[in-house]
Amino acid sequence: MQDYLYAGFWKRLGAFLIDFCILAFAVIVVILLSIKIVNVSLMDLKKTSGMFNLMALIFNWLYYASMESSECQATLGKMAWGICVTDLDGKRISFGRATGRHFGKILSGLIIFFGYFMIAFTRQKQALHDMMAGTLVVNKALASSGFSRRLEPMRMEAEVG
Repeated sequence: MQDYLYAGFWKRLGAFLIDFCILAFAVIVVILLSIKIVNVSLMDLKKTSGMFNLMALIFNWLYYASMESSECQATLGKMAWGICVTDLDGKRISFGRATGRHFGKILSGLIIFFGYFMIAFTRQKQALHDMMAGTLVVNKALASSGFSRRLEPMRMEAEVG
């Protein structure tokens, strides 16, 4: 029964792909509008690409951190898959913790995405950035039923063994 609480690799990958499409579309629209408003020529686009990269980085950070720390506890992709982000006690995470989790994804992806593949092999289906931030990604239906009581036996096992 415990395995059904945590969102596995494939659900999380599906959520990521939805979020990626949403963010890519939004960033492209913002960049095209910026080019039109500022009237940047294609020649100047190379010079301003650093600004657009920074804008995309900030946009991604604000999207993930604000959505995962909100009442929803999930991005649009996670909502579509019925999963959400919690702390180790099943509670909503703060914006600061969501920010740390988001930037921890850089480390998860550095070594051929090994930090992400850890989801398939860890007991609580945690990626490296989840471990660093002290978060879990769980199935929303089970999370809303208050699963913190279910985590207690696992903590005791970890302390004993």
